[in-house]
Amino acid sequence: MTRTVYSERVSESTLSRYSVVLREVVKVYGAGPTTTRVLDGVSLAFPRRSFTAVMGPSGSGKSTLLQCAAGLDRPSSGSVVIDGVELTMLDEDALTRLRRDRLGFIFQSYNLVPTLTVQQNVTLPMEFASRRIPAGAVLDVLARLGLAQHVHARPAALSGGQQQRVAIARALLSGPAVIFADEPTGALDSRSAAEVLGLLRDAVDSAGRTIVMVTHDPVAASVADAVVFFADGRVVDAMPRPTADAVAARMARLADGLAYHGGVR
Repeated sequence: MTRTVYSERVSESTLSRYSVVLREVVKVYGAGPTTTRVLDGVSLAFPRRSFTAVMGPSGSGKSTLLQCAAGLDRPSSGSVVIDGVELTMLDEDALTRLRRDRLGFIFQSYNLVPTLTVQQNVTLPMEFASRRIPAGAVLDVLARLGLAQHVHARPAALSGGQQQRVAIARALLSGPAVIFADEPTGALDSRSAAEVLGLLRDAVDSAGRTIVMVTHDPVAASVADAVVFFADGRVVDAMPRPTADAVAARMARLADGLAYHGGVR
């Protein structure tokens, strides 16, 4: 099983082993007395074909980490490399193309267009990009996710778990190198969440994707290969081969420590 590297320097000779590499990433909002340092010199590397969960208290910087790592926001300083490409050197057009061609995104809110069918929602990003969709690819990915009978349905006719599967199908269709997921099971019941997590796990094990998932749920984190823990904009710990109980215990200790130091936000 692969291991998530954290707070370590990845050399140029080993860079190809990793799908995402962050080096000394800083993100600052505001100026003067209102300055907030959300990411404080973060160095992380996510190996190819790995599943990493990112956890931390509210305000710890984990969602900002995801946004900077995915090219949805630019760091104030530092370096982000995805699939061998340095993001901080790209202009907005090139960054948009990279996100479109090499990345997949799954969010808690699903982000489906209510007036479109399941099939139309899944193909929408590729159609916007004027990319050819291989014959049978859409039906194949929908069938693998148990959605073959819902091809012509609209989101309102689906359960929350089914809508999240549509979002996963959309993320998988273009064959992304990396999938970024922000609380993908947060709005689901336990059964639907387990199904979605199983699909994400299979995307790593069978399809060779790399997944970086922000979550607050120890059960969801236990599906990953490793968990990275965040506090006050920094990596404070990592856990390989996580279990739900071990993750919950580590989060409790982290929350207690922050409360003792007055750092809970």
